Amino acid sequence: MKRSLPLAVAVGLLVGAGVYALVPSVPAALATSAVYVGAAYFYLARDVSLLAAAPRFEDRTDRIGYGLGLFGVSVAPLLFAEYAGDGGPAVTGFVVAFFGAVGFLTLSGQARRNDDRTGGE
Repeated sequence: MKRSLPLAVAVGLLVGAGVYALVPSVPAALATSAVYVGAAYFYLARDVSLLAAAPRFEDRTDRIGYGLGLFGVSVAPLLFAEYAGDGGPAVTGFVVAFFGAVGFLTLSGQARRNDDRTGGE
């Protein structure tokens, strides 16, 4: 676990450098780096995966709400790219940051649930 944070920072810096190459904006690159540092940390430090089983809901309304939200998360970056027209580098940077945010929220949520089940570390 002690190596997880430095490795996560390295991942975040690499992604941030890539975003900066696409969109020469330091704040956008730093924000994207921070998202990927968080996502990479939870991936490296905890036993969590983006490929874990999807949540299951018993209530039909919950399943519909989850499905609609998942659909929105899936198509929103593509729709922004379509709206932007030529799909320039800013759109690519946005898509990278967006997927990083989804990854971070997924991994941190799984880590939290694992802590709740095991009573923390």
